[in-house]
Amino acid sequence: MKSLMRQAQEMQNKMKKVEEEIAKTEFEGSGGGGLVKVVVMGSGIVKKIEIDDSIIKIEEKTVLEDLLIVAINTAKTKADEGSASMLKNVTAGIPLPPGFKF
Repeated sequence: MKSLMRQAQEMQNKMKKVEEEIAKTEFEGSGGGGLVKVVVMGSGIVKKIEIDDSIIKIEEKTVLEDLLIVAINTAKTKADEGSASMLKNVTAGIPLPPGFKF
C-alpha cells in the first residue's frame, strides 16, 4: 500500500509540473488562409491576435469577426490536444476522465 501511495504522490508531482508547463506553452491558430492569427496559452488565455492589414475594412467587419472566431477556436483546439498529449506522457497512457485534476 505504501508503494501505491508513493507512486500516486510521484504522479501528482509530475502532473503539477506538466500543468505548469502546459500553461506556459503557446499554441497558434489561424483563419482565412493566415490572414488572422491567434496565439493562446495552454491555460486558455489569448495572448496575441494578428490581423493582416489587407482585411481591415469597415464594410468587412463581419468577415473579420468570423475569422477571429475560427482562429481562436483553432488555437484552443490545438491547446487542448497539446495538453492531452503532454498529460498522456506523464500518466503513461492511463486514461483519465476529462478535467481530472490531482
